[in-house]
Amino acid sequence: MAQRKIISVIFFIMVLMMIGVWIMDIFHGKVPYIDQMSRELVHRLAHTEIYYFFLSVTNLGSKEFVYPFAGIMAIVLIVIYRDWLPGILYFTAICVTHELNGVFKLFIHRERPTILVAANAVGESFPSGHAMVSIVCYGLLAYFLVQKINSKMLSFSIQVFFAFVAFLIGISRYLINVHYLTDVIAGFVFGYICMISVIYFFEYIQKKRYPS
Repeated sequence: MAQRKIISVIFFIMVLMMIGVWIMDIFHGKVPYIDQMSRELVHRLAHTEIYYFFLSVTNLGSKEFVYPFAGIMAIVLIVIYRDWLPGILYFTAICVTHELNGVFKLFIHRERPTILVAANAVGESFPSGHAMVSIVCYGLLAYFLVQKINSKMLSFSIQVFFAFVAFLIGISRYLINVHYLTDVIAGFVFGYICMISVIYFFEYIQKKRYPS
């Protein structure tokens, strides 16, 4: 178990270093190699059935959908837990992640491959806000729901389902050509960091509130 954790930490550090290289490339006006390699697929999918499918999926990560959804789910979590903390923390985490994404974008200031107002694709590109916020929105929801479910099969199904939803939303931004692939990968990674931080914070607070 300890060896797996060490390997996971090393892998994650390597991913962060890779993202750091991408950011340096962007600062120097270069297009990261992975983005150069992945452009052809996007152009091939333009205005195909796959394109329009992901154009619909991408709306599940828009602010207009996520905020009302998160508000309803926050109330559901408060009812399920009979406690205000999970719901308030869940909704706050999504809001903070959205604002943090905006800070990253202003700092890195990368232009999008294309602008698409209908898909909420305006402004800076790196990292993808849809990818980053979706990981927190759907990942945290899965975490909180699983804590109240005894069935291992159902718990696993919920985690897989919401992980798949978050993945589809993130990758949709690349496939409809409003983000580079590196934008989406960085969004996933930063979103994961935000989600894990919230989970650790929640568990820390719970231990303080209900010491064993």
